[in-house]
Amino acid sequence: MTKSPPVDRLFDSPYILMCPPRFYGIEYEINPWMSRERQADHALATQQWNALFQILQSTGATIELVEPQPGLPDLVFTANAAMVFGRRCYLSRFRHQQRQGEEQHFRATLANLGFDVEELPSDFYFEGAGDALFCGETLFAGYRIRSTARSLQEIARRIDRAVICLELVDSRFYHLDTCFCPLSPHQAIWFPPAFDEYGQRVLRQSIPDLIELDETEAAAFAANAVVVGRQVVTNSGCPKLAAALRSRGFEPIETPLSEFGKAGGSAKCLTLRLDGEEAFR
Repeated sequence: MTKSPPVDRLFDSPYILMCPPRFYGIEYEINPWMSRERQADHALATQQWNALFQILQSTGATIELVEPQPGLPDLVFTANAAMVFGRRCYLSRFRHQQRQGEEQHFRATLANLGFDVEELPSDFYFEGAGDALFCGETLFAGYRIRSTARSLQEIARRIDRAVICLELVDSRFYHLDTCFCPLSPHQAIWFPPAFDEYGQRVLRQSIPDLIELDETEAAAFAANAVVVGRQVVTNSGCPKLAAALRSRGFEPIETPLSEFGKAGGSAKCLTLRLDGEEAFR
């Protein structure tokens, strides 16, 4: 099988997909963070999203936008749109009916941007870059709560890459990107209790430098970070992670994202790397 060209031959700068939070709100409950009785402040959410957008632009990223749609409040979480590999996008198949309407809008947006959009069979569940992250040449894939192992194995087969499937065991950390964040081919942030014993062991064996989060910062979505080169954009209120990043030569950039935490997401959830989840630029 022929592999896609390396992403650095396709894109000149970090390339990110976002969706303005025009219709964002807590309209249903599909994870432990969501409660219709604890609504997001829409004006504050908009302010926080705009601040994140501006920070990412300041890193040199080019940002494309999905048009917001009424009735799809989680469209703002573009990390779940697809997994990007070169010019190919593997479109999500959402487990929950409430999010399945997003698929057609992500499909159209990605196709309009010139990507080749591939789909999995209708009985597969796959939630994009939320559950599929590269660290070096290996695809690390979270399964059980949202994506299924067979869908992740099928993605790996199509791109001809090794995959390590990691079982997620804490419903608060329902996507891999809520508890694991690659920083470089040999470094990552993680929260060990989110994984089963096998997952913890294989991550320790596979990645030499792991920054372990404590319970408090993990619950503040510290692992749900956007990495652009040596800059790491995180939710505010994660001082231990910030110190660990600085000690390794990274530049942490904190920005408040409390209103998105009410739906179970933060910086990474609000972005999809169109230059690929294997791009640390």
